[in-house]
Amino acid sequence: MSVEAIKAAVDELIAAGTSFDVQALDRIYHDDMRVVMIDMDGNVNEANKAAFKGLFEAKKAEGAAPLNTWAQYNSVTAEDEVGHVMITRKVNLMGQDQILILSIDLIFEDGRWQVTREVIFARDDNEG
Repeated sequence: MSVEAIKAAVDELIAAGTSFDVQALDRIYHDDMRVVMIDMDGNVNEANKAAFKGLFEAKKAEGAAPLNTWAQYNSVTAEDEVGHVMITRKVNLMGQDQILILSIDLIFEDGRWQVTREVIFARDDNEG
Protein backbone atom coordinates (compact mmCIF):
# COMPACT_ATOMS: atom_id res chain seq x y z
CA MET A 1 0.00 0.00 0.00
CA SER A 2 1.27 3.43 -0.89
CA VAL A 3 1.81 6.67 0.94
CA GLU A 4 -0.01 8.41 -1.92
CA ALA A 5 -3.16 6.31 -1.35
CA ILE A 6 -3.13 7.10 2.37
CA LYS A 7 -2.66 10.81 1.68
CA ALA A 8 -5.56 10.67 -0.81
CA ALA A 9 -7.76 9.07 1.87
CA VAL A 10 -6.89 11.83 4.35
CA ASP A 11 -7.53 14.47 1.67
CA GLU A 12 -10.98 12.89 1.24
CA LEU A 13 -11.44 12.97 5.03
CA ILE A 14 -10.58 16.68 5.13
CA ALA A 15 -12.98 17.44 2.26
CA ALA A 16 -15.78 15.50 3.97
CA GLY A 17 -15.17 16.99 7.41
CA THR A 18 -14.85 20.59 6.28
CA SER A 19 -18.10 20.36 4.28
CA PHE A 20 -19.96 18.30 6.94
CA ASP A 21 -20.50 15.41 4.48
CA VAL A 22 -21.64 12.87 7.06
CA GLN A 23 -22.21 10.11 4.46
CA ALA A 24 -18.59 10.36 3.33
CA LEU A 25 -17.41 10.43 6.94
CA ASP A 26 -19.42 7.27 7.60
CA ARG A 27 -17.50 5.53 4.81
CA ILE A 28 -14.07 6.89 5.84
CA TYR A 29 -14.41 6.27 9.58
CA HIS A 30 -14.01 2.64 10.66
CA ASP A 31 -16.90 1.27 12.71
CA ASP A 32 -14.55 0.86 15.70
CA MET A 33 -12.97 4.31 15.34
CA ARG A 34 -11.92 6.14 18.49
CA VAL A 35 -11.12 9.84 18.81
CA VAL A 36 -9.12 11.32 21.67
CA MET A 37 -8.97 15.12 21.78
CA ILE A 38 -6.78 17.09 24.16
CA ASP A 39 -7.82 20.72 24.38
CA MET A 40 -5.72 23.77 25.20
CA ASP A 41 -6.39 23.37 28.93
CA GLY A 42 -5.26 19.73 28.95
CA ASN A 43 -8.80 18.32 29.14
CA VAL A 44 -9.25 14.97 27.40
CA ASN A 45 -12.43 14.13 25.50
CA GLU A 46 -13.05 10.77 23.86
CA ALA A 47 -15.60 9.84 21.22
CA ASN A 48 -16.59 6.87 19.11
CA LYS A 49 -17.64 7.01 15.46
CA ALA A 50 -21.29 7.90 16.15
CA ALA A 51 -20.46 10.65 18.63
CA PHE A 52 -17.80 12.21 16.42
CA LYS A 53 -20.04 12.12 13.36
CA GLY A 54 -22.69 13.80 15.53
CA LEU A 55 -20.43 16.84 15.88
CA PHE A 56 -20.39 17.26 12.09
CA GLU A 57 -24.12 16.52 11.81
CA ALA A 58 -24.81 19.32 14.29
CA LYS A 59 -22.63 21.77 12.32
CA LYS A 60 -24.49 20.86 9.13
CA ALA A 61 -27.92 21.19 10.83
CA GLU A 62 -27.09 24.67 12.13
CA GLY A 63 -25.98 25.77 8.66
CA ALA A 64 -22.40 26.43 9.70
CA ALA A 65 -19.99 27.75 7.09
CA PRO A 66 -17.53 25.19 5.70
CA LEU A 67 -14.33 24.81 7.70
CA ASN A 68 -10.88 25.82 6.56
CA THR A 69 -9.26 23.10 4.41
CA TRP A 70 -5.69 24.20 5.20
CA ALA A 71 -3.47 21.22 5.99
CA GLN A 72 0.23 20.56 6.38
CA TYR A 73 1.27 16.93 6.15
CA ASN A 74 4.05 16.34 8.66
CA SER A 75 4.47 12.60 8.12
CA VAL A 76 2.75 9.88 6.10
CA THR A 77 3.73 6.23 6.44
CA ALA A 78 2.38 3.02 4.98
CA GLU A 79 3.19 -0.57 5.87
CA ASP A 80 1.13 -3.39 4.43
CA GLU A 81 -2.49 -2.80 5.48
CA VAL A 82 -1.85 -0.01 8.02
CA GLY A 83 -1.00 3.63 7.67
CA HIS A 84 -0.26 6.62 9.86
CA VAL A 85 -0.50 10.35 9.23
CA MET A 86 0.71 13.27 11.31
CA ILE A 87 -0.95 16.43 10.05
CA THR A 88 -1.36 20.02 11.22
CA ARG A 89 -4.69 21.73 10.52
CA LYS A 90 -6.09 25.23 11.07
CA VAL A 91 -9.81 25.10 11.89
CA ASN A 92 -12.60 26.64 13.91
CA LEU A 93 -14.44 23.48 14.93
CA MET A 94 -15.31 24.37 18.50
CA GLY A 95 -16.10 28.09 18.17
CA GLN A 96 -12.57 29.48 18.11
CA ASP A 97 -9.65 29.44 15.70
CA GLN A 98 -7.32 26.60 16.59
CA ILE A 99 -4.31 24.76 15.32
CA LEU A 100 -4.98 21.03 15.52
CA ILE A 101 -2.16 18.53 15.41
CA LEU A 102 -3.59 15.15 14.48
CA SER A 103 -2.18 11.66 14.67
CA ILE A 104 -4.37 9.52 12.41
CA ASP A 105 -4.20 5.72 12.21
CA LEU A 106 -5.71 3.99 9.19
CA ILE A 107 -6.35 0.42 8.08
CA PHE A 108 -6.99 -0.90 4.59
CA GLU A 109 -10.16 -2.93 4.95
CA ASP A 110 -13.16 -3.64 2.71
CA GLY A 111 -11.29 -2.24 -0.30
CA ARG A 112 -10.61 1.21 1.16
CA TRP A 113 -8.54 3.10 3.72
CA GLN A 114 -10.48 3.73 6.94
CA VAL A 115 -9.60 5.84 9.96
CA THR A 116 -9.38 3.73 13.12
CA ARG A 117 -8.07 6.37 15.51
CA GLU A 118 -7.53 10.11 15.66
CA VAL A 119 -5.56 11.70 18.47
CA ILE A 120 -6.06 15.46 18.29
CA PHE A 121 -4.04 18.10 20.15
CA ALA A 122 -5.54 21.60 20.05
CA ARG A 123 -3.73 24.87 20.55
CA ASP A 124 -4.49 28.55 19.94
CA ASP A 125 -4.03 29.88 16.45
CA ASN A 126 -1.83 32.79 17.46
CA GLU A 127 -1.21 33.64 13.82
CA GLY A 128 -4.58 35.22 13.43
